[in-house]
Amino acid sequence: MKRSGKSGKKILEDYRRYFPSSFVEEMRATGRDIVESERDGAFIYDENGKRYIDCITSGSIYNLGRRPRAVISALKKAVRQTDQGNFPMISIEKAALAARVAAFSPAGLECVVFSVTRGESVDFACKLARGSTKRPEIVTVDGSWFGQTGFALSLSERSDRGMYGPLIPDVVTIPFGDYASAAKAVTGRTAAVVIEPLQTENGCRAAYPEYLRELRRICDRVGAVLVFDETQSGLGRSGKKFYLEYSGVVPDVLVIGEALGAGMFPIAATVFTKKLNRFMNAHPLIHLSTFGGSDLGCMAAIAAIELYEKLRPWDNSETMGKRLRDGLEKIVRGRRGAGTVRGSGLLQAIDMGTIEKARAFCRAAAKRGLLVMPGAVEASSVIFRPSLLITSIQVNAILEAAEKAAGGL
Repeated sequence: MKRSGKSGKKILEDYRRYFPSSFVEEMRATGRDIVESERDGAFIYDENGKRYIDCITSGSIYNLGRRPRAVISALKKAVRQTDQGNFPMISIEKAALAARVAAFSPAGLECVVFSVTRGESVDFACKLARGSTKRPEIVTVDGSWFGQTGFALSLSERSDRGMYGPLIPDVVTIPFGDYASAAKAVTGRTAAVVIEPLQTENGCRAAYPEYLRELRRICDRVGAVLVFDETQSGLGRSGKKFYLEYSGVVPDVLVIGEALGAGMFPIAATVFTKKLNRFMNAHPLIHLSTFGGSDLGCMAAIAAIELYEKLRPWDNSETMGKRLRDGLEKIVRGRRGAGTVRGSGLLQAIDMGTIEKARAFCRAAAKRGLLVMPGAVEASSVIFRPSLLITSIQVNAILEAAEKAAGGL
């Protein structure tokens, strides 16, 4: 069913007129120049009714599928009862969600600040680390993608970020997974080590458990804050509730991204220890967000957490993720130019060898009803991140489309 009286052609014309025209060309280059109409569960439909399996999921925010009914019901109720709320005041909804998030998070992470986006959450984590330690330096690793705001952009590996300079100073980037570099770089000047344990946009490169344990030991030794950003790997996508469970490491700060709102309302969270909350108690206005933790968003997120707890999608992610990975490895095996499959759970990536091949694969997949896209950092990789509630039949459909797309290259 069309949600607009305009044709898809006219909508694309509007995009070219009101947005950078290159945006549409970028969509076309990777098979994403379709107009989303209906969406349900693992699928979206274009204006002509063609069905696609959504393996983009807007950067892993649709862990519970598109338009989960329980969250829709909660939002309808919220709209009847409340509004965005008055952010400098006490909120019933925000207090209720804070309790649910603290209980849902790893033990020891009991305090929370809500935001609208991942980037804002990472920015707050860096402010908290610098303020609480009174140190200037932030250490991160290469291949990172944290967002497009101040600290987040400065810590991310983007080819174009130089044009926005000068960026935030005292950011040190070290090789991912290099123990010696970490031991040398993290010193008494270091406020925080900020890392994605699973780098989705860098071809789903995952940290070895022992590397995360070593970062924990190094941070403890020098008194630095350890920050994990699990925006894309968390809330079940990696096959665990959080990827950190593979190592047993609990960071001082954990970023929980927009999947917290199940794709129905923009909300994210930064959870942290009581020790770090002492700084917040002394400086309660360090981070304010007009729409972060709005009453409407909190009610949507509470419903989403209830679904996460009821459905335990990390179990299905582990099972279906293995099925997906095994199938993808069969597809790339023996194909010239195609490299490895990397990832965890229902977060997998194929290395296609070149950017051109990755884009061509995405176009060919879209023609066969499968939506995927290249990594933002490693653009020669193609990322698969479907709904965590996906079935074996749907995984088979993904693999069938992917095999045909690869065969045409």
